[in-house]
Amino acid sequence: MGSTSKFVLLSNGDDQAANDIGFSNTKEQVTNFHPRNVQGTNTSTLYMPIASPPTPAPSPRPNLAVATYSYSQLENTTHASYDPANLSRIEFANLSALGPASRKRYLVSLLNDCTPSELLFISTTIAPMLKRDFLMELPPEIAFHVLSFIDEPRTLARVSQVCKRWNDFVSDEWVWKSICEKYQFGMDENAVTGLEEDDDEPLEEMEKFAPHPMDAALQWLTARERIKRQEQRSFWSSNPSGGRLEGAVSQFSYRKHFQRAYLTMLNWRKGGHLLRIHRMLIVTPDGGVITSVALDSEWVVVGLANSKIHIFSAKTGVLSRTLIGHELGVWAVHLVGRGGHWQGEGVACGQSPRDPVNLDRLSANPPEPLAPPGPDHYVPANLRSALGLDKVRRLPPQIPVDPSSPGKPSDLCSSSDGWGQPNALVVSGGCDKHLRVWDVKTGHCIYILRGHTSTIRCIRVLHNRPIAVTGSRDSTLRVWNIQKGRMIHLLQGHQQSVRCLDVCGNRVVSGSYDATCRIWNVDTGECLHVLRGHNHQIYSVAFDGVRVASGGMDTSVRVWNPDTGECIAQLQGHTALVCQLQLSSSLGLLATGGSDGRVITFSLDTYTPLQRIAAHDSSVTALQFDGRFLVTGGNDGRVRLYETHSGTYVRDLSEPCESVWKVACKGGTCAIMCKRAGKTVMEIWTFKPRE
Repeated sequence: MGSTSKFVLLSNGDDQAANDIGFSNTKEQVTNFHPRNVQGTNTSTLYMPIASPPTPAPSPRPNLAVATYSYSQLENTTHASYDPANLSRIEFANLSALGPASRKRYLVSLLNDCTPSELLFISTTIAPMLKRDFLMELPPEIAFHVLSFIDEPRTLARVSQVCKRWNDFVSDEWVWKSICEKYQFGMDENAVTGLEEDDDEPLEEMEKFAPHPMDAALQWLTARERIKRQEQRSFWSSNPSGGRLEGAVSQFSYRKHFQRAYLTMLNWRKGGHLLRIHRMLIVTPDGGVITSVALDSEWVVVGLANSKIHIFSAKTGVLSRTLIGHELGVWAVHLVGRGGHWQGEGVACGQSPRDPVNLDRLSANPPEPLAPPGPDHYVPANLRSALGLDKVRRLPPQIPVDPSSPGKPSDLCSSSDGWGQPNALVVSGGCDKHLRVWDVKTGHCIYILRGHTSTIRCIRVLHNRPIAVTGSRDSTLRVWNIQKGRMIHLLQGHQQSVRCLDVCGNRVVSGSYDATCRIWNVDTGECLHVLRGHNHQIYSVAFDGVRVASGGMDTSVRVWNPDTGECIAQLQGHTALVCQLQLSSSLGLLATGGSDGRVITFSLDTYTPLQRIAAHDSSVTALQFDGRFLVTGGNDGRVRLYETHSGTYVRDLSEPCESVWKVACKGGTCAIMCKRAGKTVMEIWTFKPRE
């Protein structure tokens, strides 16, 4: 702009003006511009070049040179090359020199000009950009700790669907072990055997951890869990259970275990599948009465007053066979599961088979594995194999035992673990006074054991030992070796009929119509304690190794110390005969059922009532609970389900009938024995998840 020249026209008399504007050197410089030098012109005009005055510097403002250039270029471009996205990015980038405040004002101005649909588009576009994978940015041990607060399995399942890395976290066995502990889904034998059919998951699945690189903390965590699992597998594999548990535990998965247990719990609340329903005509008034039931994970055994024993498959509900041999009604049955391991004699509750005192006893009295049975019995080779007589008895490997543990009490479903024999066995007794031992696989009667002089009313078999204890109306108890078919001890002391008994370890508790309970040593036949306090006949006892509970005609329940024989507490609440008892020291709970239709739960810490449930309109004929549910049956024809800790009614498990005789539940299977429409009805339900 400073190099541009301007010309001013001056007349002949304007010399002074020329000097005023800076041309004071006069005529030589002006001569060239004099009008007389222009041909054909008479006008006296002078052309004077002048310079423009300087302009001030511009004020600071945004550098829009690029934008100006873009707009100028935009005017010369076609519509096809028009790119508003690139244009807006250039404009927004040029605002960076003015700071974030200007950029925000620019964005606000743009948003104010947007339509609602455009704003919605902006919102949906921005939302994913603001998301952050916080779980992967945390240290792995913190991430696992965060996941441990999730107690809803549906939420955990949704977490696994977020992305592959989250799925790797959720797939870790530690997460599922934690949620199993929250829901109290313990890993017992039923849980392990329930996974035997799920053998499609390789061993690596249990040891699988997140495939992304792990830092030192996660390596420490995974190594710790791996050691725990190896110790767990070593403990279970050291149990020589005939191979039934070893393979299953090697593939044990907490994820699958929780899935099965959780779905089973939901089925108890709202589902369930009736496997089979069997109906039988009642020929005589008492002929079709079901007197006893035994149940394990494989079989359901039903004893009837018509002298027959029916065996059903617990998995399909199909009638497998009928045992015929008793001359009169069967009043007690007990089921011994196949497999298991041998537990040495003299092993009390809470003791290890390899405790020094037990090893001394076994060395002083070595077993005779191949000794023949009693002199009056001849056992064919195939039945000897069913009893395990063809195998040399060995002590189990060293198994860690908690000294404070009371040991494994008898099963409420009248079943017990075997001693290593390959076949399941049934032990039965009744009005013909004979004790019979049956092979479930073949249906053959192996032994007929005689000795009682009146009806056999109750039977229990010790866990992992071929020792059976029977109570009879002849006021005696007898201890039998059902593997060799001979009586070991005659327990005398009661003055009237022995109505009930329960066992734990090598001790047995018996309840009699003489209003007393007695605690016996099975190995020696010695009476350890006589429990006196009831005023009338005793109809029910329960023994878990820590406490003894008894109930009878005097409507009271008494709790005893089995070590001293002292009465710890006397519990009131029933107005009629107390005929059902269950005791669980692990849950701190005692449940009682009476002929008044009431079910009462007591705390074993304070011995105060927790729940009083008006369960039935008539006598309670069945009672069983675990950490979640309580099942009752009554003479009013109802089978009802309640929550154990709150006593809340959940639902009825079966259609109403005339009378419920027996109910047995175990491992997701429930057997209901009742009378409906004048017929004996045997229903076998499963609450396990369907594949």
